[in-house]
Amino acid sequence: MAPFRLRIEGRTFRDPKNREVTLRGINVAGDAKFPKSPDLPSHKSDCFYDGDNLSFSGRPFSIDEAHVHFSRLKRWGYNLIRYVFTWEAIEHTGPGKYDEDWVKHTVRVLRLAKGYGFYIFIDPHQDVWSRFTGGSGAPMWTVYACGLNPRAFPATEAAWVHNTYPQPAEYPKMIWATNYTRLACQVIFTMFFAGKEFVPKAVIDGKNIQDYLQDHFVAACRHLALRIQEAGDLENDVVIGWESMNEPNRGLVGYQDISVIPSEQKLQKGPSPTAWQAILLGSGRSCEMATWDFGGLGPYKSGTTLVDPKGEMAWLPADYDDSRYGWIRDPGWKLGECIWAQHGIWNPASDELLKKDYFAKDPDSGRKIDYEYFTNKWFMSYYRKHKTAITSLFPDAILFCQPPVLEIPPSLKGTEDENPNMVFSPHYYDGVTLMMKKWNRYWNVDVFGLLRGRYYSPAFAIKVGETAIRNCFRDQLSAIRREGTDYMGNHPCVFTEIGIPYDMDDKYAYKTGDYSSQSSAMDANHFALEGSGVNGYTLWVYTAENNHEWGDLWNGEDLSIVSIDDKNLPTSPIADGTGKKSASASTTSSYDRNLIQTLSTTSMTSLRRSNTPAEIGSNPGYRAAEAYVRPSPIATVGNVTSYGFDLRNCTFTLALECKDAATEEVSTEVFLPEYHFPRDNISVEVSSGKWAITVDDADDGMVQVLKWQHVKGKQALTVKGPKNRQGTSLGQEEEAPGYLEQCRQSGCAIM
Repeated sequence: MAPFRLRIEGRTFRDPKNREVTLRGINVAGDAKFPKSPDLPSHKSDCFYDGDNLSFSGRPFSIDEAHVHFSRLKRWGYNLIRYVFTWEAIEHTGPGKYDEDWVKHTVRVLRLAKGYGFYIFIDPHQDVWSRFTGGSGAPMWTVYACGLNPRAFPATEAAWVHNTYPQPAEYPKMIWATNYTRLACQVIFTMFFAGKEFVPKAVIDGKNIQDYLQDHFVAACRHLALRIQEAGDLENDVVIGWESMNEPNRGLVGYQDISVIPSEQKLQKGPSPTAWQAILLGSGRSCEMATWDFGGLGPYKSGTTLVDPKGEMAWLPADYDDSRYGWIRDPGWKLGECIWAQHGIWNPASDELLKKDYFAKDPDSGRKIDYEYFTNKWFMSYYRKHKTAITSLFPDAILFCQPPVLEIPPSLKGTEDENPNMVFSPHYYDGVTLMMKKWNRYWNVDVFGLLRGRYYSPAFAIKVGETAIRNCFRDQLSAIRREGTDYMGNHPCVFTEIGIPYDMDDKYAYKTGDYSSQSSAMDANHFALEGSGVNGYTLWVYTAENNHEWGDLWNGEDLSIVSIDDKNLPTSPIADGTGKKSASASTTSSYDRNLIQTLSTTSMTSLRRSNTPAEIGSNPGYRAAEAYVRPSPIATVGNVTSYGFDLRNCTFTLALECKDAATEEVSTEVFLPEYHFPRDNISVEVSSGKWAITVDDADDGMVQVLKWQHVKGKQALTVKGPKNRQGTSLGQEEEAPGYLEQCRQSGCAIM
């Protein structure tokens, strides 16, 4: 077994030299949400319902292209990858049938990533359960296993699916997330987490649907883990951890009255049924319901609408052939009927609601259920099962625990569930910017403070002015981190999703090349991360095939930091600490190799030809890269007490405290991106010791690193570079010289 490259000590990550490691990461990749063969972005309907005959092999990108993507990410200073995969990718053909071609491709990609020195943790990703319920994640057969008919979802509005929307290009922005509160997800997540208590008649192959789904999902995750272990050179060396599940949801568990919208349901958009109305729609009844839109202060009621399925049901017909997947459904579970009617919640003969509080209390204890209760009982039951499966193969794996989004974390502190290798991995998005797809520099809202009841009135949660907004983001992230410590114990906190939409203001940046709004939003999010005291993050997202027309090719989202329709941030040659042209051993060999590869593989431009119509926007910009390609501590002797990057003034500061001095062999290391800190134009101030700037090419990444030797105690570092313009387009400034021209200017003679 390979030695541990990363370990946890209290609430910090440590490397083999006992330095604190700051994790700066990215989700790879958004393309992993949909199949490669056939290529089915969410807006394409071809062969959509043929969910068994497909392949994800080739996701997130091909082996031939992997070097380009990994070298790019390494050059931008990332050291952590949240590796996205879906249950559908590994087990799409049917229960227990694994796609070994996809597994082999995954192992090959991970092995290539190893050469770039990344830390990687594996993310079993889902959004609103499945592609067939409007998101990503689970295979189609799981929808059938739950007794649902995905072909009937459009008529019954059991789920809003992108490619079944009348005009996919006009699919309402961010409406996909409302699927969590529509019938399909409400049924499936209730079954997945609490089927034994609330759906006891749902039995397949002698198991309640809860165990049936969980056992298959966990077994699929374990199968991938087994293949990674069998690879022999990935465990601990590159794959350092496993996440529990992306954004788990309670379904209907804890609903106190299914005839009303719960007060805690903050997201409403489009036709917004109560759970009871969703049940009626699923059984073919028409319902008049409120419609909602999203404004600057959140959701607001915009009117009413009549939804009429005209008798079509979201449930599988009585004559559905269960032999298709080989399972045996218990005779007590009748197809062709609503599962909730079968449990006495309502009477289909009279359409009378009989048990509006059916999900309000725990049938075992009689206790009232809120989200915190759900998390501690049902989410943790699943988490233990997943943890056991992974640690049976990787007993010392780092376990990224992700509770339901923005809900109170599970109470693990001081219990047997508190694991020293556990990481709290919450998510955070600036909801106003994400939903409105607009950066408002004048005001924003403390959403987390509102959720925790910290304001007498919502009006007091409004923050006015860009400085107040940035501080508000930072304070929210700090509060989330502290809450994790209070409930889960003293463990690292890594935000495994945070990001911004790029298609702001009706894709204004794509038409003009002006990414100043995106740059401001991205910088505000990184300001918050750097000031919140968290141990790291993985930005959402890197999508290799993103384009200006369809964004991330999934539900109208457009959060990728790269696009085939944009340019990558230019770099500059490297200087050493004296300001002289560097020709040391550290800038030869692999540097030359990477340079030649850069020139030959066009890694600084797109790998694919764009088909984006000109009217959508064909003016390439830098995609606000100056805001996310930023300096950061890599490995710190002692402990980081604070750090941050002032983008406008191009100034990086680091404060630390250590009991032992940093030496030449064990120094404090800081990533300095060439764009912000080019040769001959860097100013460095240190409280003690000496420093040098070199090119670290040990992992084939051409990374500019400041190495600092300092005495023990409290120490400080300040690095200043030239001020750069934010958000500019190629049409607004002269394009920087390419690598070949830069090398000629700097006197390199590698050709």
